[in-house]
Amino acid sequence: MSTPIDPDSFNAFEAAGWERKAAGYDRFFGGITSRLIDPLLDAAGVASGRRALDVATGPGYVAARAAERGAEVVGVDVAAAMVALASERQPGLDFRRADAHDLPFADASFDAVVANFLVLHLGRPEAAVAEFARVLAPGGRLALTAWDLPTEARFLGVFLDAVAAVGASPPEEIPPGPDFFRFSREPEFAALLRDVGLEDVSVRTIAFSHRVSSPDELWEGLLGGTVRTSALIQGQSQEDQRRIRAAFDQLVEDYRHGTALELPVSVKLAAGSTR
Repeated sequence: MSTPIDPDSFNAFEAAGWERKAAGYDRFFGGITSRLIDPLLDAAGVASGRRALDVATGPGYVAARAAERGAEVVGVDVAAAMVALASERQPGLDFRRADAHDLPFADASFDAVVANFLVLHLGRPEAAVAEFARVLAPGGRLALTAWDLPTEARFLGVFLDAVAAVGASPPEEIPPGPDFFRFSREPEFAALLRDVGLEDVSVRTIAFSHRVSSPDELWEGLLGGTVRTSALIQGQSQEDQRRIRAAFDQLVEDYRHGTALELPVSVKLAAGSTR
């Protein structure tokens, strides 16, 4: 029997984690997640004069690009460390601390809402997406991304496969959370948007490869820039961490190209419109 999920405990765990991981996320993930920015903004119809909300703005990558397109953009994040980093990088933009489940904006405040890789970190994704729909004006667009299954998104999958190879279990300090790959499944992702009344819903796959110089770069990047994955590994005994790393080193050799590694990345992009 699976352990019941306490969404509030899980959300608190995630929020606290991102306070610690802001700089690490920026160092490693920026080069990966930034490749989804223009497809995300295109799917949401973000253009000059449009009012756009970037939820889970992180270091502000998406908000900055929306502003370059001429949009009137606000970026929000649950982690104060992320808001501070985004504000430092883009001092002319409006960044605020806010919870995606309870946005501090009036109904119909925005023409577009975007969230890059947020939904898999939420204890109550349905409630958050209902909030996104609430703040959208009639005819507004919502666009979201989520990682594909670990068999396709191998830069994540090699970590999970390494953990599974040594039979490691999640440590007790990680509160049970939603299925990380729930929205890798297109019907689930589409239903998330349709269930809050959005129309013209579509889900598509975007795939590419990401190059890292060494296994160390990938290992340190994921541990330094993730919350659940890093806690899963770093919460193990020293011996099990050593065994996980050994399994990881063996698995990543399948992706070696010369002196570097080329790992497949696959992402689901969902979008829909308000009436």
